[in-house]
Amino acid sequence: MTIHGLWVISKAGGLVFSRSYSDILPPQPVNTILTLAGILHGIHAITAKLTPTPIPGVPVGGLESFEAEGWGGKVFLTPTGTKFVLLHSIPQTGLDDLMKRIYEIYSDAVMKNPFHTPEMPINSSLFETKLQTLMSGVNA
Repeated sequence: MTIHGLWVISKAGGLVFSRSYSDILPPQPVNTILTLAGILHGIHAITAKLTPTPIPGVPVGGLESFEAEGWGGKVFLTPTGTKFVLLHSIPQTGLDDLMKRIYEIYSDAVMKNPFHTPEMPINSSLFETKLQTLMSGVNA
């Protein structure tokens, strides 16, 4: 099981956090990652509108995962509209639990920080330290 990277995309579609946790996928320039995150945000919005018959009381989620040759991505949409995109190797198990743990870390380290402004880049050493610890355990 290998986690390659994590992107956090704001409600408006801007990339607010990006980290790589393995050397398997080739490194990309920052502008490429920004473009890919924006495209993914657009695809997520379109797929949310394509739901044939929404169930009353159940939020429409849109794109939940995608796959490429040897790797894939899992998308987790928070109640506030923030998206977490986890890039991982295939096959991968336990992604839902991992995404919930990442969201818990985000809630504790970022959202409870009175100096953090939503929609702005995440600059929290506590968030990065806790994520690095989690990813080291997963990638071991």
